[in-house]
Amino acid sequence: MSFDIVMGKRYIAISYLMLLFLVACGENGDKSVSPDNEPVSVENSSSSSSVKSSSSSSVILNPSEKSSSSSAKSSSSAVVNSSSSITLATPCKTDSTDTCEYGKLIDDRDGRTYKTVKIGDQWWMAENLDYESANSYCYKDTASNCAKYGRLCTWAAAVDSVGLFSKNGKGCGDGIKCTPTEPVRGVCPGGWHLPSNDEWLTLCFAVSDYPGRDLKSPEGWYGTDVYGFSVLPAGISFSEGSFDGEGSAAYFWSSSEIGSGYSYSMQLKSNDVSVFLYYEYKFERFSIRCVKD
Repeated sequence: MSFDIVMGKRYIAISYLMLLFLVACGENGDKSVSPDNEPVSVENSSSSSSVKSSSSSSVILNPSEKSSSSSAKSSSSAVVNSSSSITLATPCKTDSTDTCEYGKLIDDRDGRTYKTVKIGDQWWMAENLDYESANSYCYKDTASNCAKYGRLCTWAAAVDSVGLFSKNGKGCGDGIKCTPTEPVRGVCPGGWHLPSNDEWLTLCFAVSDYPGRDLKSPEGWYGTDVYGFSVLPAGISFSEGSFDGEGSAAYFWSSSEIGSGYSYSMQLKSNDVSVFLYYEYKFERFSIRCVKD
């Protein structure tokens, strides 16, 4: 099996058959970390079955086929799931047929209804969260974009750092090093929670070898949406209030932080079959997908 690791100034992209995380950004866009923000690294090895940590601050991944066994050891809070324990999903949607297993979620806080979908053993929201909370924004401050894409939230808003809905992420946020208690409901409706980095990994390992294509909606960019996950290119909002990436990228928070300034996220890009799992500044504003408890 082969895989590609593509390094850029803001991320490490791992072309599928292998995904995982790495690095944090410095002020100039280059990767740099402080002692409180130590990186999780990915390295290739001739071994095809073991996943282990080389130190308390790094995880070394030796890739294996999704059907083979693997073991995971990590002293970090983001633990890599064994791919052999993941139920693989079957493509269920084409241009003419749709046999995916859907459900409906009603958010009792504002009455909004969301489509949900089962992928492997996980139930996911099949659209982005559009719950208005502090530090959540519509793309370009336009209400119709919230209706289309959902809201863009800081990490503190995503984990509900003020503890309005649960205590598991209370007190966490930008500039604060904490260990949220999983699962973190965060800003999600009751019975659902903000996915951990592990849960994003489970989703990506459950689907095809091209998750960056097959998890996307065909609306607005190139995607097949064969699992009904229907990601739209919602873009990003930056802390100074600017917006970018509509039509070309989608960014999602996880509940898994790394140090005081960064948290893990998942990203999809236009014209790319890869999924990007990396960490970013907590003060940036990303979309929210919730997974069922």
